[in-house]
Amino acid sequence: MQYRRAKIEGGTYFFTLVTHKRKKFLCEPENISLLREAFRYVMQRHPFTIDAIFILPDHLHCIWTLPEGDANFSTRWRLIKSYFSRNCDSQYYGNMTTSRENKKEQTIWQRRFWEHLIKNEQDFIFHVDYIHYNPVKHRLVNAPSAWEYSSFHRYVQQEIGSSRLCVIIFAYGIVKCLSGNTFRTILSKKLSV
Repeated sequence: MQYRRAKIEGGTYFFTLVTHKRKKFLCEPENISLLREAFRYVMQRHPFTIDAIFILPDHLHCIWTLPEGDANFSTRWRLIKSYFSRNCDSQYYGNMTTSRENKKEQTIWQRRFWEHLIKNEQDFIFHVDYIHYNPVKHRLVNAPSAWEYSSFHRYVQQEIGSSRLCVIIFAYGIVKCLSGNTFRTILSKKLSV
């Protein structure tokens, strides 16, 4: 049975993108800059909101909200991946297979990505928590605040100083938003990459 992606116009999605053969190079300073550039390039042409993101050496997770009337996240990912692949240093390329060569694909990313349609506020909070806690899960740091390439810092900065009722669970560094209308407020925020 063929996999079918859930596409909801204006939807909010959790994504996972992985490097080819889990090669660890995304957190090199030049690659972080290039990823930011790729996101900006695509966002100018095909707007979307990045609600949460973190980047590890071999993969990234993020949550996006698409504009009303738009469900095309696949094109956005294709453009981001191809922009990055065309502009990154060739030292990060993997071994080329005949299949990839025939399709004119680079060996920077795994071919596909994984997505999950966010269903409600609880699902959103769960996935934001997952994103921000992931560097701890992978034993790269002891607390989310110690990982540089994460939207966790933006959440702390924007939520603590605002009038929204949010609490940080400091043991895990996870943002929990408690007000009923916070979900849509957070989704409408534009977080910089």
